[in-house]
Order: sequence, then structure tokens, then C-alpha cells
Amino acid sequence: MKKQHIVVFVGVCIIVSIVIWLIINFYKAYSPKPQQLQGQIQAREYKVSSKVAGRIESILVKRGDFVKKGDLIFTIESPELQAKLTQAQAGYEAAKALSQEAHKGARIETILSAKDMYNSAKAMRELTENTYKRIDDLYNKGVASLQKRDEAYTAYQNAKYNESTAYQQYKIALDGATQETKEAAKQKEIAAAGQLSEVEAYIQDIQAYAPADGEVSNVLLAEGELSPTGFPVVMLVDTKDVWLRVAVSEEYLKDFQKNSEFSAFIPALQKEIRFKVQYVSVMGDFATWRATSGSKGYDLRSFEIQAVPLQNDVEFAVGMSAIITLPSQTH
Repeated sequence: MKKQHIVVFVGVCIIVSIVIWLIINFYKAYSPKPQQLQGQIQAREYKVSSKVAGRIESILVKRGDFVKKGDLIFTIESPELQAKLTQAQAGYEAAKALSQEAHKGARIETILSAKDMYNSAKAMRELTENTYKRIDDLYNKGVASLQKRDEAYTAYQNAKYNESTAYQQYKIALDGATQETKEAAKQKEIAAAGQLSEVEAYIQDIQAYAPADGEVSNVLLAEGELSPTGFPVVMLVDTKDVWLRVAVSEEYLKDFQKNSEFSAFIPALQKEIRFKVQYVSVMGDFATWRATSGSKGYDLRSFEIQAVPLQNDVEFAVGMSAIITLPSQTH
């Protein structure tokens, strides 16, 4: 009899244990679970490039190097640019010389030559004038013919015109170039100086410097290879300017309002880090819609969250994962 009681008791215990186990498992299965989101650490990236196309002469860094702002990263060899610099310098010097000549006026030899031409024309005019007066007097007395008188008058008139022309040439030599000519020459000098400055600016760009402190994450070209204009030869990552990027469905957006704070676990560091939401933006339409249950009757969009760490002493690396655990929610 006692043995039967023991058997019944053991059976009841087993049944009760099974029921309790089933209740616990059903509760775990149907109770709300914490929602986990995964994000990634990103950092400010700089593309070091040059405005000048040419062949890579030297690369002074390699992957993993830390550089300071202003450090020389690479240099480019461009014989064509050197030739353009020579042309620009010659063009500037020529324009400068012409401008100086226009402002300085004619050479003293040119002025003296014009003066002598004027004096010669003046003497010829005086001679032909006197000759005409004498022949005209003889004509009036009936000694000279009308033909002689007309010839003398024509020679006198030609001499007057020659004298006037020589005088104007002399004045031009004395006055130098006109104000318009001087201004045109000056503007040509300024234009040539601008072209020279442009080429000199390109010459300076054959040496590329680090735009900020950072770590060299990639070197895309090797020495001797051809670099197109603006091609990113070296990539830098500023490991001090990092943020967490995570895609969040809009049903969880209330937990990530701008300037709000949250914690994220960084598996690579085995640390829990506090972050502050800095930027919230809706993501593109494609592949960002998620259907809800049929009873809700609407779809959910995804939003991009960018959050900055509140600790400055953490050594982050680009690509580190971050796990964010949200409070349990009933849907």
C-alpha cells in the first residue's frame, strides 16, 4: 500500500513538472522579446587627389600609416605642365615689355628722326613758297608763263602738305602712344600675369598634402602609374571623427529622436558605449519598405540614424559592429 502511494506521488510530481515546464516554455515563446538592432561604426574619409593629371612620381605613405595635416602624401611628374609654365612666363614677359614701351613713349632716336623729317619738310616748304612768290611776280610782269606759275604753286602746295604730315609724325613721337593703347597694353599684361598665376597654381598641386590628421586606409595607385585629374590616389580615415550608423524601422523611431541617448554593445571592444543621436533621415524608397501584419493596413519605412559616441577615449575602427537592445514591445 505504501509502495503504491510512493508510485502515485512520483507520478504526480512528474506530471506537475511537465506542466510547469510547458507553462514556462509557452510563456517564453509568447512573451515579448527584446528587439536587437545592428549598426556599424563609420568615420570621416578623405580622398587625397590632385588637379593635375600626370604620372605618379613618388608615394610617401603606405596602408596603416598615421599622418598629420599638411604632411606630403605623394608627388606627380608632369613635363607638359612645365612646358606650359615656360610658355606662360614668356608670354607675361612679352606683354610686360610692350606695356612698358607704351607707357614710356617713343625712343629718343625716333623723336630726333621725326624732328629732322619735320625740319626738312619745313625747309622744303619755305623754298617752294619763295620760289612761287618770285615766279608769281615775274608772271605779273609778263616775263614768266602761266605754266611755270602753276607748277611753282603745285610744288608749294605739296611741300605744305608734306610739312604738315611730318609735323604730325613728330607730335606722335613726342606724345607717345594714346591712352587707349596704353590701357590695352596694360590689360594684356594683367591677362598674361593671370595665366602665369594659373599655371603656377597647377604646379603647386603636383605635390599632394594630407587635408587632416588620419590613418592611411588605402593606396589606389603605385609609383609610375598614370593619375587622371582628380583621381583619389590615397584614402585617409580620421579615426577621431567617428559615428554609428544604423538603419531603424519607423516603429522604433521613437527610441532614436534627435539628441536622445542610447547604449550599444561593441563586440570588438567588449564594451557598452553611450551614443547621442545627431542625425535622422529617411532612407531611399527601394528595399526600405517592410510589410506589417495584415491587421495594421500599412507598410513601414526605414530611417538612417547617425549617432556620435559620448566617450572620447575609445579606439574605434571603421566597420566595427554595434548591437543595440531595445525594450520589449508588444506588436
